[in-house]
Amino acid sequence: MAAFDEEPILVNTPQTLEQMSVEELQARIETLQAGIAACEAEIEKKKAQKSAAHALFGGDN
Repeated sequence: MAAFDEEPILVNTPQTLEQMSVEELQARIETLQAGIAACEAEIEKKKAQKSAAHALFGGDN
């Protein structure tokens, strides 16, 4: 198969905020907020694990 017969590679270029509609911006905010909440939950989980390990084994803060 010749190179020119191959299908083009589609590149997903991100939109700038100015190019997004109000609905797209609101959806993006919801997605970002969900990601932040997941990160915050993971931080709390790791803090609890670290605290439990310090309580069990002792150690520095």
